[in-house]
Amino acid sequence: MFTIREYAMPETLDEAYTILKSRKGNQILGGCAWLRLGKKRINIAIDLTKCGLDYIREDDEQIEIGAMTSYRSVETSDILKKYFNGVIADSVSSIIGTQFRNTVTVGGSVYGRFGFSDFLTPLLTLDTSVVLYKKGSIPLETFMTMPYEKEIIEKIVIKKDGRQSSYQMFRNSRGDFPILNLAASRTEAGQWIVTVGARGPKAIRAEKTAAFLSEKLSQNALKAEDAEAVIQEAGEILVNEVTFTSNMRASAEYRRILGKVLLGKAVREVMAC
Repeated sequence: MFTIREYAMPETLDEAYTILKSRKGNQILGGCAWLRLGKKRINIAIDLTKCGLDYIREDDEQIEIGAMTSYRSVETSDILKKYFNGVIADSVSSIIGTQFRNTVTVGGSVYGRFGFSDFLTPLLTLDTSVVLYKKGSIPLETFMTMPYEKEIIEKIVIKKDGRQSSYQMFRNSRGDFPILNLAASRTEAGQWIVTVGARGPKAIRAEKTAAFLSEKLSQNALKAEDAEAVIQEAGEILVNEVTFTSNMRASAEYRRILGKVLLGKAVREVMAC
C-alpha cells in the first residue's frame, strides 16, 4: 500500500507541473489502481481532477481522450464505438469489474506502459499520439520506448483514417489479467499493423508479420483457402519474431501457441469488416 504525506488539487496544468517538479517524491495521481499493487511513499500527491482532463471528443480528423478519462467512460463512449470496429471500447470491457473501470484512468495506464495492458495493445495499431504538457505530441510507439520521467500526460489523440481493427485476448478467468493479447488493423491502403501485449515485457509491434500480411493480403480478392494459408504462415512468422516469456500465468510456449490463434482470429475479423 502507498502512503501520502501531502495532497494537492491544482486547477491548472501549469500549477500541477510546478508542484510535480518541486520535489523528487512528488507524484501525479490517476485512479491509483496500479499504485495499490506496490509500496511507495509519496511526498505530495497531485490530483488532476480539477484540470479539465476528463473528456472524449472528436472533430473531422481525430479523436481526443483526456488523461483523467476513466476506462468505464472509454467502454461506454458512443464516439469510440463508431470507429475502428469499436476496438478501443471493446479492449477495456473485460478488465476486472465495473467498479475498477470507474477508477482506472487513461493517463495513468498510458504513463505506466504496463506489459499486461489491454488498452495499449490496440492503440499501437492505430495512428495514436501522446500529448505531454512540456514535450508536446509524441507518437505512442516512440513514447513506449522512452524512459520514465516527470511529465504530465494531457491526452491521447487518434487519427480517424478509416482503419478496421480487431482486439483479441485470452484470460484464465474473467477479471484476471490477460495471458496474452493481440491487435491487428488494416488501413484503407491495405497496410497491416500487428501488436502483441501481455507477452512479458511491454506491448510491441510485430513488423515482419505485418509486412507479410500487407504483401499477401492485398485488396485483391483471395480464395478462402489461400487466405487461410497466409494466416497460418503469418502465425509462424509472429512466433519467431516476437519474444514470449514465462511467468505464473503461462509458459512462453503456451503464449506462442496462443499468439498464432489470436492472430488468426484478429486477421479474419478485420478481413470480414
